[in-house]
Formats: sequence, structure tokens, C-alpha cells
Amino acid sequence: MKRALITGITGQDGSYLAELLLDKGYDVHGLVRRASTLNRGRIDHLHHHPHLTLHYGDLTDGVSLVNLIHEIEPHEVYNLGAQSHVKVSFEMPEYTASTDAAGTLRLLEAIRAAGIDCRFYQASTSEMFGATPPPQNEGSAFYPRSPYGAAKLYSHWVTVNYREAYDLYAVSGILFNHESPRRGESFVTRKITLGVAAILLGVSDHLELGNLDAVRDWGYAPEYVEGMWQMLQQDEPDDYVLATGVGHSVRDFCEMAFAHAGLDWEKHVTYDKVYERPTEVNALIGDPQKAREVLGWKATTTMPDLARIMVDADIEQMSRLIGR
Repeated sequence: MKRALITGITGQDGSYLAELLLDKGYDVHGLVRRASTLNRGRIDHLHHHPHLTLHYGDLTDGVSLVNLIHEIEPHEVYNLGAQSHVKVSFEMPEYTASTDAAGTLRLLEAIRAAGIDCRFYQASTSEMFGATPPPQNEGSAFYPRSPYGAAKLYSHWVTVNYREAYDLYAVSGILFNHESPRRGESFVTRKITLGVAAILLGVSDHLELGNLDAVRDWGYAPEYVEGMWQMLQQDEPDDYVLATGVGHSVRDFCEMAFAHAGLDWEKHVTYDKVYERPTEVNALIGDPQKAREVLGWKATTTMPDLARIMVDADIEQMSRLIGR
């Protein structure tokens, strides 16, 4: 039985990846941070699975990582843990760097020092491209526009370095935006679909948003974790872009989400500059040709379908909460 360690298992991607690996017969170990309150809602349904084990630890604590790698001796490590909110990274740049950049180095060094036969996946991001004009692929120049993007770029290059310096099977998946009903509520897509549900059910009458002109390449998270797994099944390690190849503005997503609920978004959405970033990323649109040709991976859920999936899920969830 293969053993996998997932950092960030309680997040959107971590929860979907845990489901995928358990379905494939893996023994799955997840890293969770100790807190006074539990934040495991996305994996509660897996709590009693006989092949899921959770461990306390933190990417900012190298000792805990070394101990876990020695204890588990995983065949595959998926580093999904991060401070992943771009705007928050401007407010907490040092913590973002310690978790997202140095955290990857700590984990890679723990694997190298253990001397085990282990394959490593690093969750890179399209935010590393930043100001580089689209479409962006594996050969595009990096130009991050946030502490988050810069920290992830360090992780990306240190993963490449450990692959070349120590012959580790280490890959980076450069994933463009991917969403789902499990997306964090402060991310713009989920904020929009929660706002639609609240307005439709009479809980609220308006939604405040920032830059409506930003263009992103939005896909469906469960499809993207399949791509992560596929990257670690290849004969040779390499880096891949996962994306739909189609860009839409925040305004497009907003219009689609409200229309699905029979609402006119222009009657409910207001602008607030507080949601603007100090430096904006205008357009991120990925070119997934390499992943399609080498991995056989292709995104199949379009942005309109994604918006409908998320709106329906949030309406159902909010209806239960308010007793309707």
C-alpha cells in the first residue's frame, strides 16, 4: 500500500486530494496545525476512514517535519499547505514567506536528509507569472506582484534545485485558479456565490467587491487534484501548467452567478476600494498544452458550469443554516 503525506489536507485541494488517494487505495497522512478550535470541516466525512491519519505539525516548524518524514516514510508528498490568500500576503508578508517559501525548503530538506525513495509535489501557482502577459506556460517569464507570488516563486525554484542537485523526484504543478464549493469564503468566487445565496434568500441585499476587470482562468478543483497525482506517476519528474486555457473577468463570473439565481448583479453589487490589492495582476490565462500531451490531462468543467455548481451548493447550504 502506497503512503502519501499531504500538507494542507484541511484545505480545498487537500480534501479533494485525500478523497482521490483514498479511493486509489493509498494510506493517507495529513498535516494539520494545532489550534484551539477544529477547522476540519472539509474532511469531516473522512474522519473514520481506516487509512487516513492526521498529524499535528506546521510548515514553519522544521523539527516536526523531520520527525513526520522519518515516522511515515511516505512514497509521495504533496505540499499543498500555504498562506494562500493574495491580499492577506500584503498584510502578513513575513508569515507568508516563512510558510510558503521557507516551509517548502524545510520539507524538501527533511525528505533529502531521510534518504527515502519519495516523490514530491509542490503546489506552485499562476500568481508567479503576475505581470507577464497571457497566455502563460511553463516557459513564460515569472513576474510576481505580491508577497504570496514571490514566496511561491522561491518554492518553485528550490523544488527545481533539489531535483537537479540531489536527484529527487520533485515536481511543481503551476495551477491556475481552481474553485469549488469548498473554496475559502474570502476568495472572490466563493464570496460571490455566497453573496448570491444570501441575496436570494433575503439574508442580505448587496455584495461589495473590488476590481471587477481582473481576468482569471477558472477551473474545477477536483479535476486539478487528479492532475497533481498524474504528475507523480510519470517516469521522469517535470513541471506542468494546469489550466482551462480560457479567461473570464470577475465581472463575467459575477454576472453568470447572479443570472443562475435569476438575479441582476448590477442591482446588488457595489464597489469598495478596500478590496483592491496594492499591485494588481490584470490577466492570468494558462496554456495547458504540455499537460494535455504528456499527462493526458484536460479541464472539462467550464467557468459557467463552475459558477452554477458553486451557487447551487451555497444556496443549499445557506437554506439549511436558516431553516428553509
